[in-house]
Amino acid sequence: MNRKGHLFIASAPSGAGKTTLCNAILKELPDLEYSISYTTRSPRKGEREGVDYHFISEDVFRKKIESNDWAEWAEVHGNFYGTSAEFLKKTLNGGKDVLLDIDIQGAKKLRAGYPDATLIFIMPPSFEILEKRLAQRGTDSAESIARRLIDAKREIKEATSYDVIIPNGDLSVAIAELKEVIEKIRTTQ
Repeated sequence: MNRKGHLFIASAPSGAGKTTLCNAILKELPDLEYSISYTTRSPRKGEREGVDYHFISEDVFRKKIESNDWAEWAEVHGNFYGTSAEFLKKTLNGGKDVLLDIDIQGAKKLRAGYPDATLIFIMPPSFEILEKRLAQRGTDSAESIARRLIDAKREIKEATSYDVIIPNGDLSVAIAELKEVIEKIRTTQ
């Protein structure tokens, strides 16, 4: 029997460096499949369709809800985000490991459907640094940053429900820790 793929789920508050960390680990472990989420939000500067997200209209997203096309979906910061159920099923059943970069709501929903998944929480070094990172991104209004910081406090409290917590104060250390976690789980399967 062929090995079934393993699902790795990374979550963090906005600005904690989750996307940067995930992009770095995909370069370190090129055989790891990345699940590109779907979203109804507009692309940020530099984001590309099919690379960073699949950008779709709210109408299309809602139709996919009705046809049960999502493994999980959530409304976050006023926009919808979802993970393709077909992509996960096909990739995991094909024996490939998958890395997902999603919010806490999505991680909880996926844990229910994929109880063997490994949930990894990326912890910002401090709340002050998180606030500074959000401001430096230059992509959010002051109101949006304030909302994200309120959400971050709630999300950080949820970290204890994750299998692994990786602090992201030093990117190279965080990359090494994440790589070690993934490789350890891969060798025990």
